[in-house]
Parts: sequence; structure tokens; C-alpha cells
Amino acid sequence: MRRLILISLACAAPLPAQSVVTITPQQCVWHAGDNPAWAAPTLDESDWQSYSEWHPDVPQSHLWIRCHADLNSLANVAQPALQISFYSAYEIYFNGDKIGTFGNLQNGIYGLDAIRSWPIAALPASGRSVVALRVNDRGVAFSPGPVQHITEMPLEIHAADASILEALRARQVLTGASKYLLTTLCYGIVGVLSLPLLALYFFDRSRITVLLLALAAIALSVLRINEFAAATFSPYSLSVCLAIPVVFDVLLVFTEFPFFFMLAKGRIPIGLWGVLGLAILTFVPNFCDYFAFFNPHHWYGPLFLPIIRPLSFCVYFLIALMPFAAFWPYSSISRRMRPLAAFCLFWGTVDFIWFAIELTAVKLPGIPNLYARWGQTLLDARGIATACVVAALVILLFREQRQITLDRAMLAGELHAAGEIQRMLAPAEIETAPGLHINVAFHPMREVGGDFYLCRVLPNGNQRILLGDVSGKGAAAAMAATLLMGAAEERGGDSPAELLSHLNRVLCRARIGGFATCLCADVLSSGEMIIANAGHLSPYRGGIEVATPAGLPLGIIAEAEYTAARIRLGVSDELTFVSDGVVEARNSTGELFGFERTASISTLSAESIAQTVQKHGQEDDITVLTLTLAPAGVVHA
Repeated sequence: MRRLILISLACAAPLPAQSVVTITPQQCVWHAGDNPAWAAPTLDESDWQSYSEWHPDVPQSHLWIRCHADLNSLANVAQPALQISFYSAYEIYFNGDKIGTFGNLQNGIYGLDAIRSWPIAALPASGRSVVALRVNDRGVAFSPGPVQHITEMPLEIHAADASILEALRARQVLTGASKYLLTTLCYGIVGVLSLPLLALYFFDRSRITVLLLALAAIALSVLRINEFAAATFSPYSLSVCLAIPVVFDVLLVFTEFPFFFMLAKGRIPIGLWGVLGLAILTFVPNFCDYFAFFNPHHWYGPLFLPIIRPLSFCVYFLIALMPFAAFWPYSSISRRMRPLAAFCLFWGTVDFIWFAIELTAVKLPGIPNLYARWGQTLLDARGIATACVVAALVILLFREQRQITLDRAMLAGELHAAGEIQRMLAPAEIETAPGLHINVAFHPMREVGGDFYLCRVLPNGNQRILLGDVSGKGAAAAMAATLLMGAAEERGGDSPAELLSHLNRVLCRARIGGFATCLCADVLSSGEMIIANAGHLSPYRGGIEVATPAGLPLGIIAEAEYTAARIRLGVSDELTFVSDGVVEARNSTGELFGFERTASISTLSAESIAQTVQKHGQEDDITVLTLTLAPAGVVHA
């Protein structure tokens, strides 16, 4: 409550000037090195330099700063204190006595809440006092991210009553908060929008683009909120504040970069992967500094500063241009994708303008510092634009998901219809003539396949077997197979050769493309088999391939002629008919199952043959049909 009251007072009215003593840089001197004796009030400072001539962009690993002030006006103050605003680890001495420590003086790591107040003892009678700071400066003036704003704040020393100093700090916090509030709110919205995106991804794990956008939104939100924390002197470690940009900048680059290409359904050009390599290179020195693996300023500041900063801007510009590369050529963007593409291009344009204006802060020759003039306005505009773009992308992606759901529902209906077709291609009941035993194993590669078979008892009592394989896979092949099966019905009076000629003409007239191999065999009650072949694999008897007349596959030439052969079968003979999915099965090393293996297992049951082939590696529809002549008088259903 007390803090809220102080903040309100700080906002309501300016602090009285006579209540606060400000120690200016002109009252301070500095010296590089580290000597505890330099805290003494009577130290000879003749060889020290004016603090106004110190340049924080030239890091000094250790230095002392001594300031002289007249604090007579605080003689009657109840709780006199010093307030130090400084981003470095330090020890503070007042008239030779140590009164506090900020951060770790050994490694230079310190907290982000760098506006600290230190109570002081009774003032000397003369009022003349010496404030000394023993500093370990890590010199992060050239680091990216929020540190650019932090190091613009020079050393400030104020002396006043403790309550007045607390109100002064509250006013500075409020100033920083109001400066970045709009931007923080916009990116907070971006972070909230990541939640429905994550939910959408977990609903449909195939939507990788949704996951990438969600992670990019999280990274953007954390980065901007972290900058807000830096501006409001939030009480957590500066090493954490500086580590956040490293981690989430990497996350942003590795999600936003591929998001545009995956959304455009294009591949990332090999040359553009180099952008990611450059981005990683710009993060490596800062990574070392942020996690304090060692003090890098002995080597990396002078060496890398001229390289890293220009390289960083090059990477940022290239990433801003990624949407334009991803959706090129623009004439090929589908109508359904145009709104998504438009918002992505707008996003890239906004980022490009921001980086171009930010580049002017580097003080390029002949280019005015537009960032100093428009930086805050553009920062707010960029936040609003980014929030609007991400919100629009979320809406469009959810609309896209709705369309995908509808398409899947339609596909489910088509698959149901395909299942009906499949039941026609693989009838559950097999018509079997007396004295025969027939088994079938049918394993399509997909939900439906192009293999088909037909077993019918003809009016004259003969057993007809029709086995075929349409080129291709899936629903298109299944439709062609259904056409052939329908054309084969009610053709019981045709011989096998005549039936193949009829089916060939039907397929040619249909003009559906492709072809089909087919084999037709009639098993007579006398024990003979009449067989005609249109490019299909010949059956096996006792592990040996049966010779059949050669013929063109169906659907190639309408005038093709087919001949038949008569084969005498003996009691207990077993014939095995297979589709080419058996011999063309291929394992992980690319080895075909082949004709020799097929012949060697052709005496097994139909299902055993099919399972053996599947274990080798199925690549096409598999159909195996076995026919056995039973002893006379035995009837098989």
C-alpha cells in the first residue's frame, strides 16, 4: 500500500527540488584498476580523470568512481540515504565506510533493479562528503536487445530522505512502464493468441505450420515483455534478462523462418539455410557473455563489434524478406491461400521498415538518426501491426482447419463408398462347384485396390475363375476393376478367350486410362481346365508354373485377340493363382520377392503365402487364390 501511495504522489506532483541533492558527473572522477585504499576520503585524486570523460562503450573490467558532494541540506532529514542508478556490479562507500554491495563484484553479474537506495550514517559537520564506487563493469553497451536501452542510462546519484528516494524510483518505474505499455499489451495479446494455436495443433498434429506460428508468437511475446521488465527495473538478474533474448531470438528465427515456406507449401532453398547459420553466428558471442562462461571483453569486444552488429542487421533484413521469397511467384498463389499470403507479406514489410529505421541509430555517414525521432512511435506501430497480423493469421488458420475438417468428412464418405466397392472386388462368399475347394487371400495396399477376382458356377456346372490386376492403386484402380467385374457378369456363355476379348473392348471404350492384366479359367467337371491369359501371371501347379497362351493386357488395343489352352488336371491337384503384388514385393534393402520364392511357397495355403509376402515388404495389392480338386463326390461350400 505504501508503494502505491508513493507512486500516486510521484505522478500527482513533482518532487521539491530542495529535498533532493543530485551529484552530477562533473563532481566525479574515475580511475581504472582496483585498490581498496581508494575508498579513503582524503585520497589524492590528482591523476584521476573526470567522470564526464568516461565512455561506457569502452569497457573497463575494474574501476573506481569517486564523487564529492555538499550534503548540508540533509542535516535535518530523518532517514538520509543515497540512491544509485547504475548498471554495473559495485560496492559503495560513504566517507570511507562501506554501506552496501550491488551484484557480484567477482564476475560482474548484477540485478536488473539497478535503482537502489542505501541508508547513510550521520553527516560530517562540514557537510562535505565522498561517495566512492568500486565497480566491476562488464561493458554490455554493444549487446543487442533491451541492453541497448539499459546502458543509455549513465550513473546517477541522488541524496535525500529514504521516502523521497523511493518515490523518485517509483516515478522512474512509471515512466518506463508508460513508455512501453502499449507495445507490451500488443505482444501480450500475441502471446495469448498462441494458446488457441497450440490447442489447434494438438487437435491436429499434422498442422506443423500452426505449431511454428504458436512458438513464434510465444517468442515474440516473451521478448517484448522482457524489454518491458528491463524498462521498469524488474527485480531479477540481468544475466537472466540478457539470456532471454538469446534463447527466444533463436526460437523466433527457427520458427518464423520456416513458417512462411511451410505455409506456402514450398521448400526452403538451400542457399537460404545459410541465413540460419549467420543468425547462430550473431548469437554465439552474446551467449558467452550472457551466461558468464568467461569475461569476453579481453578479446571479443574490439574484434567482433565491427562484425556482429552489421551481420545482425543483415540477418534481420533477410528474415524480414522471407515471406516475399516463400510466396514467390505471386501469380501461383491459390485463391484460398491469398489472404494468408497477404498478411504474411504485410508482416514482413512492417519488420523490414522497423529494421531500416533502427539501422539509422548506428550513426551511418550522411543518414540522420530517424530512430531517435520516430523509434518509440514505430515501436508502438510495430506492436499493433504484429498483434493484428497474428490475430488475422489465427482466424484464417482456424478457417483453414474448418475447411480441412469438411474435406476429411467428405473423404470419409468417399472411403465408405470405396469400402462398398472393395466388398464387390473381394466378395465374402465364393461360389464353388462340386469337387473343388477354393481359398482366397486378398490384401489391398490401400483402403481399396486394383486387384479383383470372381468365382462363379456357370449354368453348365463348370467353375469359372476370373483374376485380374488394374494398373495403379487406390480408388481409380478400384473403379476400373469394378467396371470389369460388372462387364464379366451375365457372360456365362462366353469361353475364357471370348470373355477376355469382351472385357478388353469394354476397357478400351471406357477411355479411363491405364490397363489391366487378367486371367480367366474354366474348370470342367471332366477335370480339364480351359485357360486364357491377358498379360497376367500364370498359375502354379505343384510349385511349377503352368504354361498359358500369351496375350496383351486389357485396354491397350481394342482389336486384340486371345487364345485358350486346355490343361488336364488330376485328382488332388492344386493350382495357385497370384497377382503381381506377390512377386514385386520389396524389402527395406530393395530386394524383390521374385518368381523363385513365389514358386517355392506356392504349395502353401493362400493366407500363408500372403502373410509371407507381407513380411518381406508389401508394395502393391496382394491376391492369392488356391484351387484344389477334391476326391469325387466331395462337395465344398
